[in-house]
Amino acid sequence: MIIDTHCHVYPDKIAQKAAEATGHFYGIPPRMDGTVEALKQASSQVGIGHSVINSVATTAHQVASINRYIAATVAESGGRMTGLGTLHPESEDPEQDIRQILALGLKGIKLHPEIQGFCIDDPRILRFFEIAGEKLPFLLHLGDRRYDKSNPNRMKKVLESFPHVRFIGAHFAGWSIWEDATYELKGYDNLVADSSSSLYAISPEKAVELIHAFGAERILFGTDYPLMSPVEEMERFDRLELTAEEREKILWRNAADYYKISL
Repeated sequence: MIIDTHCHVYPDKIAQKAAEATGHFYGIPPRMDGTVEALKQASSQVGIGHSVINSVATTAHQVASINRYIAATVAESGGRMTGLGTLHPESEDPEQDIRQILALGLKGIKLHPEIQGFCIDDPRILRFFEIAGEKLPFLLHLGDRRYDKSNPNRMKKVLESFPHVRFIGAHFAGWSIWEDATYELKGYDNLVADSSSSLYAISPEKAVELIHAFGAERILFGTDYPLMSPVEEMERFDRLELTAEEREKILWRNAADYYKISL
């Protein structure tokens, strides 16, 4: 069993456009189209049996409909998907948004500071952690050498201010600033990291170094579909010189424990 903990999915009619918009933001042409069906097909090719899915709201009025869409997609997956909700800093009623996420049975909240336009230590976002942090983990895009919205200097303050909130730092907790992020953020009990959108840009040796710095027990496998292809990400992961125990932890055991996924 392999669990992919970082997948973005969209309704078919907007999937390609949404995938291309994200690719344009990062200067990386998306490898796939963002539809649920394409994710299923690619995952099955490489033995990924479970996917953790999300979609990021770029405006406040999208929040409720996106959360319903993710929940419906999970319900239709036959137990092969876990869903994360979304929030937006301009929401007029974040308490209600979080109640909806819990009522829909979603298992966490995804936030993307750069695309959603906020700093990770913005008081509006800290309020989210206060309201939901005891109930739900937060998957956060972290790191970007072009900006200072989610870099380690800000994330360290969040981790220290909310020691009882669980955070997943996407992209080894620091996209494009991998070494700095690992050095600054390793060792926090309330942070785990995922491998998404990283293996394409760093050497296998560097990836193993980052894994060992955090500890294999604190790393989740993720692809960042559709920006990345699950097939190509598995090929990259297979190049890493890891022990069988480390592979098992990263590919499924850590995620199953973290999200309480029954396999």
